[in-house]
Amino acid sequence: MKQVASLQYGVIFKKAFSQIDVFKAFVKDITGIDLKIDKVETEKSFEQRIGNVRVEFDLYAEDLENRVIVEIQHQNGSDYYDRFLHYHCVALLEQAANYRNYKPNLTVYTIVVLTSADKHKTDIATIDFDPKDRYGNSFGEIKHKVIYLAVKYVDENTPEIYREWLSAINESLSEQIEETNYHRPELQIVINSIAKNLVSPEDKYAMIEEYNFESDKKKRFDEGVTKGKLEGEKIKALQIAKGMLAEDLAVEIIAKLTGLTIEAVAELRNGD
Repeated sequence: MKQVASLQYGVIFKKAFSQIDVFKAFVKDITGIDLKIDKVETEKSFEQRIGNVRVEFDLYAEDLENRVIVEIQHQNGSDYYDRFLHYHCVALLEQAANYRNYKPNLTVYTIVVLTSADKHKTDIATIDFDPKDRYGNSFGEIKHKVIYLAVKYVDENTPEIYREWLSAINESLSEQIEETNYHRPELQIVINSIAKNLVSPEDKYAMIEEYNFESDKKKRFDEGVTKGKLEGEKIKALQIAKGMLAEDLAVEIIAKLTGLTIEAVAELRNGD
């Protein structure tokens, strides 16, 4: 059993999957494309912003021979369907040379790896942009795809070619991996590269920063949910109080029954 840094952290995921052999093997197993690339970019962004949202790709590579762009996006959160569809579309729009040429020079594949839970509880989901007739037959006109991979929902029915990758990523979340369970040489590269004893001080700092950011985001979300619930309960209490005032009940009784303060009920009665 090897002690590893969790692949839920972006800095660790990028460290492991930005290795060219790993990137190419992963992409081939997921998309079937045998990439011809000599570099993998991290935190890729375009000079000219498209739209109002800043887009940054975790891992990005262009294969000009196969005419393919592949992006691998790591995600640990709840908005990943819409967010990475937006990222995918930006990669398409960035290629548009002018208004007379709507066909991008390169096909775009976006692979999104989710390391947190998802309400749909599905291991693999795909957005296929190709037009289809009413019988479901594809035209073969548009090859662009977004592929969502949720590692927590891998099971015996997950296709074998996906299963080993996703299982290894999922197992890393516990910060230990039984490396003998994995036979792909590229996965052994991943496991060795994220070994805890190889994590640099800079990577550790980035992991702490990411953890604090995610914790703060969750705290703000929970506080927003609680605030919204309390405001909803107050609105409901005020509506009930209005009905009771119409029945000419005493302010003190209404306050006791609704949980509102006497002052709040009095203001409601006076029309404040």
